[in-house]
Formats: sequence, structure tokens, C-alpha cells
Amino acid sequence: MPLLHIGGYEWLDWDLHLDVVALCLLLEGSYLYAVTALRRRISGADPVSRGQVMAFSLGVLIIYTASGSPLHGLADTYLASAHMLQHILLSLVAPPLLLAGVPAWMWRELLRLPGAMPVGRLLSHGLVALAVFNVVMLLAHLPSTVDLQVREWWFHLFVHASLVGAGLVLWWPVLSPLPELPPLSYPLQMGYLFVQSLLPSVMASFVTFSDRVVYPVYAEAPRIWGLTPVTDQQIAGGLMKLLGSLILWSFMVVAFFKWYAQEEGDARGRRWEEVQEEPGRLGLR
Repeated sequence: MPLLHIGGYEWLDWDLHLDVVALCLLLEGSYLYAVTALRRRISGADPVSRGQVMAFSLGVLIIYTASGSPLHGLADTYLASAHMLQHILLSLVAPPLLLAGVPAWMWRELLRLPGAMPVGRLLSHGLVALAVFNVVMLLAHLPSTVDLQVREWWFHLFVHASLVGAGLVLWWPVLSPLPELPPLSYPLQMGYLFVQSLLPSVMASFVTFSDRVVYPVYAEAPRIWGLTPVTDQQIAGGLMKLLGSLILWSFMVVAFFKWYAQEEGDARGRRWEEVQEEPGRLGLR
């Protein structure tokens, strides 16, 4: 029985997914405990800003929106496009927010676990991060995988967790707060994000321009909003390409302006050093 039923609009039914609620509460509760009580026990752990807490909490809210709101019912019962939107939220929106909210000292504590640092070094390499993310995305969008996600809730939850994990790997070379596992330089960040914006194009084109239904499970789904299965599928492919690219290019623009500001700062520093050296060259000191 839905938690909230909107008469005549079954796609707006809000089911209380206790497993999703529990996971999100555990994630948020663990974070708040770490940045308050646990932080006091860790030497050199700086206070966490309100902005960091808000970023992490918003990331958790995005995860819940994708997996526990009516969007999940739309994806499971009606629309491939809703399914694609879920995956974009989980892989490209929630992970950078989570990364922005976790302070460096917390990552250091996690990386002290046995075997964590070697794995972290491997996954934080740009080429490895790209490979991991795109393999997970490819497997998550295979027709047989999508069919199983729709039919088996436990598998859908597993795929969602995998997408969040792959998203954290993807965004680490851009947003890493750790000198031990540093982010790429700004020019390399732009190249990295540009390559990532191109890689899903093949899969998105296959879905968008196919004249047949790629995902049979959605061919059998009830129709809403007058969308045919093929039209719904084309919207899904468009979301993958356009919305995903918009997010990635937004970060590219930010990286460009940070690089520009860095270069300008370095140039001003060099000019000031030249000014300081000029009296010496003129024999005035």
C-alpha cells in the first residue's frame, strides 16, 4: 500500500521504501557523528563548515530522491527516461556533493584501513577512474541488466549503490581534497571531463536513434503521458547525452576559470618579484 496515494495518478504514489530510508539515515547519521563526536578524538581534525554539511546532506537527499521518491516508481513501472534520470542523479549529481562534504581528515581515517591506500591510489588514477565509471555505466544499461533491475528490487538497489560508488571514483580526480591522492591539474581536469563527456555518446546514440525498443521490459510497461516506448527511449538517450554533458561541461568551465585565476596569480607574483629585483639591478641596494 503506498504511503501517499494521489487518486487517478498512480505514478505519483509514494511508497515508503524502508531499505532506502534506512540506508540514507545511516549515511547521514554516520557523517554527522563523524564530524561532531568523532572529530574531537582525531588530532588535527579541522571543524567542518556549514557548507560542507549542506553539500553532503544534499547528496544524501539526491540519493533518496532517485531511489525512494515517486521517480523510482516511474522508473520501475512506466518509463525508461525516468530510469535514466535516476542513474544520472546517482552517478553525476550525488557523488560530487558527497565528495564536497567530506573533509580531508575523514578520508585519511578511512584510508588507514588495511589495504585502503593502495586501492585508493589505483582508483584515483585518471585513466582507471574513467574505465571503472564507464564499465559500470555500460553494464548498468545493458537490456538484460535493466530488465533485472525493474523486476528485482534487491538488484536495482545494488546497481544504484554501484553507480554512486562509480561516481565517487569518477569525480575524485577532479574534487579530491587529499594531497596524498591529489586532483588533476586544471588543464588535465578539463581534458579528463571532455573525454568523459564523449564516452557515453556511443551508448546514448544507440538508444536515441534506434527505431526499435532496446529495453523490452519498457515495451510491456503501461503507457502514460502519451509516450510510445520508442519516444520514451529517445528521451532517455537524450538525457544521457545532453544532461550528462551539461553537468560535465559545467565543471570544465569552473576548472578553466580556476586555471585562469591561478595563472594570473602566478603572473602577478612573477611581476612583483621583478619589481623587487629592479633596485638591485640598478645598484640602489
